[in-house]
Amino acid sequence: MKFVKKPVVIEATQWFKMGDHPKVIYLDACDPFPDQHCVINTLEGYMRVTSGDWIITGVKGEFYPCKPDIFEMTYEPLKELP
Repeated sequence: MKFVKKPVVIEATQWFKMGDHPKVIYLDACDPFPDQHCVINTLEGYMRVTSGDWIITGVKGEFYPCKPDIFEMTYEPLKELP
């Protein structure tokens, strides 16, 4: 069987550094490369977040990261309704 993903409007923020999204946390304050140890708590557990990733708010209010190339292939900006 084949399926089509239901159209769902999402909220997303592109993350580049600490402070860009309140749910991204930094694991090692001694590391000189902070984006190497930044994570977000998802429904599947902690997932690494690196500079340029999109943080998506899911349909149940959960958060998860998405790589920029996958985000671009999957989502497009919502066109304003007249």
